[in-house]
Amino acid sequence: MVVALDGTVLTVVQPALRRDLDASFAQVQWTSTGYLIAVASLLVFAGRLGDRYGHRRLFAVGTLGFAVASAGVALAPGVGSVIALRVAQGVFGALLQPATLGMLRAAFPPDELGMPIALRTSAIGLAAAAGPVLGGALATHLGWRSVFVLSVVPALVIGVLALVVRVPVPRREGPAPGLDLPGAGLLAVALAFLVHTLVGVPESGWTTATAAGSVVAVAAGGAFVRHERRTARPLVPPRLLRSAAVGPALGVLVAASAAMFGALYVATYFLQDVLALDPLHSALTSLPLAVMMVVAAPLSAVLLRRAGPRRTVTGAMAVLALGVLALSRLDQASGPVAAGGAFVLVGAGFGTVMVAATAVVVRHAPVADAGVAGGLQQTAMNVGPTLGIALATTLMTTLASPATDGPRGPDDAFLSAMTPTLTILTAVAALGTLLATRTPPLIPNPKPNPKPQPNPAPGSASRPPSPR
Repeated sequence: MVVALDGTVLTVVQPALRRDLDASFAQVQWTSTGYLIAVASLLVFAGRLGDRYGHRRLFAVGTLGFAVASAGVALAPGVGSVIALRVAQGVFGALLQPATLGMLRAAFPPDELGMPIALRTSAIGLAAAAGPVLGGALATHLGWRSVFVLSVVPALVIGVLALVVRVPVPRREGPAPGLDLPGAGLLAVALAFLVHTLVGVPESGWTTATAAGSVVAVAAGGAFVRHERRTARPLVPPRLLRSAAVGPALGVLVAASAAMFGALYVATYFLQDVLALDPLHSALTSLPLAVMMVVAAPLSAVLLRRAGPRRTVTGAMAVLALGVLALSRLDQASGPVAAGGAFVLVGAGFGTVMVAATAVVVRHAPVADAGVAGGLQQTAMNVGPTLGIALATTLMTTLASPATDGPRGPDDAFLSAMTPTLTILTAVAALGTLLATRTPPLIPNPKPNPKPQPNPAPGSASRPPSPR
C-alpha cells in the first residue's frame, strides 16, 4: 500500500515539482520513467534473492531502503537528485514487492491463499483511491515535498517489524536456488529497454533511439531465453513457464492491466477536456473504479473457492471488457452516472482478475520458487500498464485530426479518436478473456503422502501415528 500510494500521489505533484525545481517536462517525466525501469528490470531477480536468502529479510531491506529514499526525495536540492533517488526507490521497491507474495505463499496453505491475496489487492485499490485526493491536499497546503514524507514513517515501522517479529519459515528441501547472474543481467537489460521503448514511442515516435531500444530488448530477450535453456540452474525454472496455469495467468494479468490503465488514461482526458471537469471532480467521477477494486477483491476470493479459477478469471475479464466498451460509448451528453457505471464495471472486473490470476500464479509455484513467481507477477503488472498507456497514446495521436495536438484537441476530434482507441483496448481485454479459458478449472489441493508405517507386531495393538 505504501508503494502504491507513493506512485499515485507523484502524478498529482509533478507540475508543482517542475515549477519549484525549474525542471523541464522531460526531466519530470524521468522521475516516473527512471523508477519504472528500475523496478521492472529487477523484480524477477529480487524474487530469486528472496527464495535464496529469505523473503522476510529482503522485504525488510526493501522497505527500509524505500523509506530512506523517500526521505531523500523530500530533501532533494534539484531534479537530478530526485531522478536518482526515484531510481533508488525503484530498486528497493523491486526488493520488497515479490517478497510480499513469497511470504504469503510460505505462510498460508495453498487452498487459503485467495483471501490474503485479496486483502493485498484491496490495499492497493485503497491506495489508488486515496492517493490523488491525499496528494492534492498535501501539495496544496504543505508543498510537493510533503508527499514523499508521507511514506517514511509507515515504511520505517513496517521494516523494523519485519526484522523484529519472528515467523515460522518452512524448511528448504534440497540445495538453495542459484542466482544465475548472467540470466538476471540479460533479463534486466531486456525489460529495461522494453519499458524505455514503450515510454518513449508515445512521446517522440519511432526515432533512432526508440528503434535501437526495441532491437536491444528483442536481442537481450532472445539471449535470455537461450541462456535459460542451457544453464543448469536457471533464474526462471522451466517448470514455471511450462506450467499450464502460470503462463496463461501471466498473460491475463498483462492484458487486463494494459486494457484498464490504457482506458483510464484516455478516460482522464475525456473527463477533463471534453466534460470540462476539474481534477478533483474528475477523480471523484472515476472513484467507483478504485472502490470496486477494494470491494471486489475479497468477494473474488470467495468466487475462486466456489467457481474455480477458470470461471472466475474468464467472467471477470468479460466484465472488464464490457466496462472498457462502455467507456468507448461516452460522449459530450454523458453524465457522471454513465461514466461512473462504466468505471464500476472496469473496477469490478480488474479487481477480481488481479486476485484470481495472482492466486493461480502463486499457488502453482513451489515454495522454493515463490519469489520468482511473485517477481513474474509483479513484472506483468508493471509491463502491462506501460504497454496499455503506450498503445492508447499512440492510437489517440494517430487517429486524432491533423488539426489537433494529440489527445488534447477539440471535442469532436478527440471523440473520433477515443472511440476506436477504447474499442481496440476492449479487444485487448477480449484477448485476455480467451487466455483466461486456459487457466485451470479448479485449484488443486495436494496433500503430502503419508510416510509408510511399519506393520505392528503380531498381537500388539495398532494405533495411528501421532500428528506432526
